[in-house]
Amino acid sequence: MTSNETAERLLDAAVDYVVGEFSGTRLTEVVSREVADVLKMADRLVIAEVVDAAEVKESIRIAIDVVGESPVFKEVAGGFADGIYDLSANESYQLGDLVDREHVAASIEKVLLMHTMQDRIFDRLLESPLVANVASSFVNRIVGEFAENTRKRAERIPGVKSLIKSGQEATERVRSSEGRLGQLAGKSAQFALRRTNNAVRDVLRSGSMHDAAMEIWDLQANEPIGNLREFLSKQDLHDLVLIAYELVVTARNKEYNQHVIDACVDIVFERYGSFSVTQLLRELRLSDEHVTHEIVRFLPPVVAALQRNGVLEREIRARLEPFFYSDAVGAILLGVADGKSLSAV
Repeated sequence: MTSNETAERLLDAAVDYVVGEFSGTRLTEVVSREVADVLKMADRLVIAEVVDAAEVKESIRIAIDVVGESPVFKEVAGGFADGIYDLSANESYQLGDLVDREHVAASIEKVLLMHTMQDRIFDRLLESPLVANVASSFVNRIVGEFAENTRKRAERIPGVKSLIKSGQEATERVRSSEGRLGQLAGKSAQFALRRTNNAVRDVLRSGSMHDAAMEIWDLQANEPIGNLREFLSKQDLHDLVLIAYELVVTARNKEYNQHVIDACVDIVFERYGSFSVTQLLRELRLSDEHVTHEIVRFLPPVVAALQRNGVLEREIRARLEPFFYSDAVGAILLGVADGKSLSAV
């Protein structure tokens, strides 16, 4: 038997052995063994020593830049919104089943205690030049509707209708000055809003506001999640999700975000850089069993499909063949054939 023939038989045996390792229940045993060995080695690998923080930052930037342009996310974002809106489970569960009441209460309490934020919001609103215009329109609308309702009720009284008709011309002259009155109302509205700031703050900082908010939550929490459809249509939700997606996509490469990424990576390395890989997995609540279970969950169907179409054996052979037909192996086989010991070869 020539050395090439021997090499071919050894290659066949090696391929059969490796394929057998990936077959049936043997695959689970192999995966469990390999995962245990890898995690044992990982326990000696300190994260900061084997991973460079700068490289991690660059990888995240590349992922955000490249993956962020993929149309897949836009398509699935809209699809997720539609699917969640039509989800049949929306009728079987209440909002209170999804969100714990104590967390809602804590969130509302925190927002109401953020006095500095509230003050700044009030100040910003009052600084806006559009406040006067908005207030002017609001005042004109209220006064106009009040006057119209009063006129309609007054016309039902005998004799008053004729008086209103005779005063029509005077009314028209007054209407011509409504614009100026509205502008004046807008300016005074800013003053009025400033005067009412303290009153609004008192309401926000009183216990009644928290109680009222929780009462609203309790009413909604005891209804099916599907009732939230009363607040927005399917198209509304779809559009909002896509708008949020576009916002994230357009903001992803802004220079500021690079600083955010750097800060976040630095924080992770500061807190967990001295951990071994195994310790970090434990912090993530991932045991050896979890890792093994998830690999075994998805790997067997893939391997079985590769075996059925012959890809697995072909790829294993392609990777082992160069070794068995290499000059080094050939020299060993020739030496053995000539009766030499392996050490002599």
